[in-house]
Amino acid sequence: MEVIILVGGLGTRLSHIVKDVPKPMAPVGDVPFLVHVFEYLLKFEVKRVVLATSYKTEIIEGFLGNNYKGIGISYSIETEPLGTGGGIKKALTCCSREDVCVLNGDTYFNVDLIEMQKYHKKNNAILTVALKKMYNFDRYGTVEVDGNSIVKFNEKKKEKEGYINGGIYFIKRDSLNGINEKVFSFEKNYLEKFVLEGLFKGFISDGYFIDIGVPEDYYRANNELKLKK
Repeated sequence: MEVIILVGGLGTRLSHIVKDVPKPMAPVGDVPFLVHVFEYLLKFEVKRVVLATSYKTEIIEGFLGNNYKGIGISYSIETEPLGTGGGIKKALTCCSREDVCVLNGDTYFNVDLIEMQKYHKKNNAILTVALKKMYNFDRYGTVEVDGNSIVKFNEKKKEKEGYINGGIYFIKRDSLNGINEKVFSFEKNYLEKFVLEGLFKGFISDGYFIDIGVPEDYYRANNELKLKK
């Protein structure tokens, strides 16, 4: 399994708490949050990760180098802002497998990646999105499904309940090649634009989920995510 981790975020909403490091390098417990993500990947015997970086790449590279406990690490470095879509498209050129797993580096979602990969292939999907059922929230847009197909991505607003995009994908390596723009949004210019073609599938998981993008959840992660010694 090849995995891309998106670690280019500036972390502006955490800037008064965590300074001068990319958001995935924010300390959670005694280690950077990104270490928790790598420990999660070890459960699935992942052997190679591509880190899609932009902001302060040298901090991430200096800490992780080219290997984490047997997981080989390479870097797809943005020398100019490419947007979420452009960053993923660039990182995909570093991959060799037909289907690639993509993770947000500031989110921990305990999805069974082996089962999700099987589901993705069984449904012959171009893209499979890990979905999480949430209640009483306004930080995330909702995802509408019909059977196993995703039919709509909705904007953020207060909701009593709904499925959210959990920030884990399996994607065909060449699926972004038809987008000619170098800089584009994965959400706006890919997910929302092509959803009605019916080739995006939803994989629902009730696994533990946390996104450290806002201070309250960053503090919660420090209380809840613990590495076994």
